[in-house]
Amino acid sequence: MCGRLRLTLAALGLAILANPAAAACLSDDEIANLVAAYQALRPAPNPQGLTAADAQCSRDKFNTALAGILGQPVGYKAGLTNPAVQKRFHYHAPVRGTLYAPMLLASGARVPAAFGARPMFEADLLLRVSDESINRAHSPADVLAAVDQVIPFIELPDLLVVEPGTLDGAAITAINVGARLGVMAAPIAVQANPAFLDALQSMQVIVRGNGAKLDSGSGADVLGHPLNAVIWLASDLARQGLALKPGDLVSLGSFSRLLRPEPGLKVEVQYLGLPGEPLVEVIFF
Repeated sequence: MCGRLRLTLAALGLAILANPAAAACLSDDEIANLVAAYQALRPAPNPQGLTAADAQCSRDKFNTALAGILGQPVGYKAGLTNPAVQKRFHYHAPVRGTLYAPMLLASGARVPAAFGARPMFEADLLLRVSDESINRAHSPADVLAAVDQVIPFIELPDLLVVEPGTLDGAAITAINVGARLGVMAAPIAVQANPAFLDALQSMQVIVRGNGAKLDSGSGADVLGHPLNAVIWLASDLARQGLALKPGDLVSLGSFSRLLRPEPGLKVEVQYLGLPGEPLVEVIFF
């Protein structure tokens, strides 16, 4: 009996070693390799078989290293908030990354098309937190009462890995949701009223490249209302004993497909329905 039990346990151990699903939090060496790849703009090995807990642990270790390079965080990004993007990455829920000041550029910035290992761009939107009550928000109206700026934003994510087509939600969490760069226009002062709230939901977001329409989306594409992304983000932070604070910036997610930059491409994103129909742009070279 004992012999059979030993054989069974040995077989189980071999199965665990052979099973990618048994992967754990990325090791210190793996994080060091990921950071080196991030800095060198070269693809890193894909994180494999991570659980949600493994992904969170790996992301936190990666961010500790990034903070040593980029300084303290200035905010967070909610990724995979658009059902179409969730489908691409075979995941059913949003994910969280961290933003740093050197990542954020002014509208009109000239950026190398090869700004990352696997560079992409997408239409996004930033909010600036003005009140800690945002951490207790239960509705878009609650969120609107706790922010003071809406900032047009083209995110420039970097999928970072050798095989980006096989990334899932856990792996993309581990690489800090691809946070690399982004371009911000002048902020819009928030109007804490129903009309502004409705405008955020119904706005049409148009992406143009060298004047030609590349893609479009609406405010409702992000979790039914883009401010729902903030509610999700606050709850996700709370699970780790963290909270949003005044001055934090929050990236809401994608209002377009992920698109590839090319040298000579001037990208504009316009928000039809927001006050002044603002525009943000980036020029790739």
